[in-house]
Amino acid sequence: MPIYRQIAQLGHPVLRGSARLIEDPHDPVVQSLIDDLLVTVADVNGVGIAAPQVYEPLALFIVASRPNLRYPDAPAMEPTAMINPEIVTASTGREEGWEGCLSVPGLRGLVHRHRRIAVRYLDRRGKLHEKELEGFVARVFQHEYDHINGLLFIDRVKSSLDLMSEKEYLRLVS
Repeated sequence: MPIYRQIAQLGHPVLRGSARLIEDPHDPVVQSLIDDLLVTVADVNGVGIAAPQVYEPLALFIVASRPNLRYPDAPAMEPTAMINPEIVTASTGREEGWEGCLSVPGLRGLVHRHRRIAVRYLDRRGKLHEKELEGFVARVFQHEYDHINGLLFIDRVKSSLDLMSEKEYLRLVS
């Protein structure tokens, strides 16, 4: 039975390390972790979550874009587990957008990301996928990809002037 996992917070070393590749996607421990990540991201109104955020330094994350309180304009998609993900190519075109993070509660930052990316990953059954992502879903993928490489969105803001409280952000967008 899936369980809600505690989320590592800014300052914990697991968020700053490089995640290990997963050798066997069929491993019951990996499958259980995927189920736990799915439950956790839904419970906290996230649009993505990476294994290091629940204290597991593995190259695995969930992309689960959907409209919610934190991201009211997010497009809806089926939550997808992505194992050993990689960015194959990225557009030269970038766009800025406000990001938040479950591991950095109460803060938003203006982050420049590639508008379009080509990605490769294994799904929970071990099947290889190659897809092109754009817009918000591409942003979520890049955000989670940073997590498995020890980076946080606050590392990507150009200036402290590009940060604001979650409360102020929600006041401005509503």
